[in-house]
Amino acid sequence: MPDSDASALLRIGILGAARIAPMALIKPANGSSEVVVGAVGARDATRASDFAAKHGIAAAYGSYEELIADPELDAVYIPLPNGLHGRWTRAALDAGKHVLCEKPFTANAAEAADVATYAAASDRVVMEAFHYRYHPMALRIEQIIASGELGRLERVETALCFPLPKFSDIRYDYSLAGGATMDAGCYAVHMARTFGGGEPEVVSARAKLRDHQIDRAMTAELKFPGGHTGRVRCSMWSANLFQMSARVVGERGELRAMNPVMPQLFHRLAVRSAAGKRVERFPRRPTYSYQLDAFAGAVLRGEPVKTSPADAVQNMTVIDAIYSAAGLPLREPS
Repeated sequence: MPDSDASALLRIGILGAARIAPMALIKPANGSSEVVVGAVGARDATRASDFAAKHGIAAAYGSYEELIADPELDAVYIPLPNGLHGRWTRAALDAGKHVLCEKPFTANAAEAADVATYAAASDRVVMEAFHYRYHPMALRIEQIIASGELGRLERVETALCFPLPKFSDIRYDYSLAGGATMDAGCYAVHMARTFGGGEPEVVSARAKLRDHQIDRAMTAELKFPGGHTGRVRCSMWSANLFQMSARVVGERGELRAMNPVMPQLFHRLAVRSAAGKRVERFPRRPTYSYQLDAFAGAVLRGEPVKTSPADAVQNMTVIDAIYSAAGLPLREPS
């Protein structure tokens, strides 16, 4: 439900002094007339204080519990390790806070369903932070597909690959619900679902391993209810060092998107159809700013969100199916 005073500022606290927070929340908030970052909480009080001083945040807390209990905060941003997302989303809801939770939403689909049920029983906004989803580039890709310009869909391919050779990074930690499919792959899966127009079946999956539980790369073949096929590829360490892309093939045309995830850095959308060939360009405003606009709009004015808990359950369901098809264990909450 929207806040009673639509002119009020949305006051957000950051749960954890995470490296992603300045780019994902603090800088966008600094450019927003509706949002202020009011506090940060970390397990170490000194780290929280240093982070707050560096980024001009008014309050710092030496525990997550203290931040969530702050009555001056309306919402909580959760950029913690994957395995902690579910626990702290529930805790934030118990404290009456709205939640912007980093992707992936939870450790697995069962936990996502539990959190979604928890969120539905509240009157708070809960939104998964798939920031690309709110950018004009993603919206335009959806529009082109829906227009019928490409004809009946035949194939959807998405990829997100980047190099992370620091194997001590928490994203390689199974106990924190790590793995390439959780970190990079959740984007590729989400784009495939969004542009594929349905919930796909996982036909097969092949992993490249860091150890017996952790994937450093993954390729999965999909089949959509409409009969078209798909492929998702992701990696944090493989021969394919860097790729962020989406390709949508229809019976009458094809669309290729370069970097639909963070188009503010660089991008290209090329379309070939009966109407000819063209390249479309989009604003360089950060995806995170569009995402924060959407979150503030949902909290302050009751506007709908595109990355709801229900959507998160579907995304985690596909991720779980990929792990199962690859012969790997599902991730577990930390």
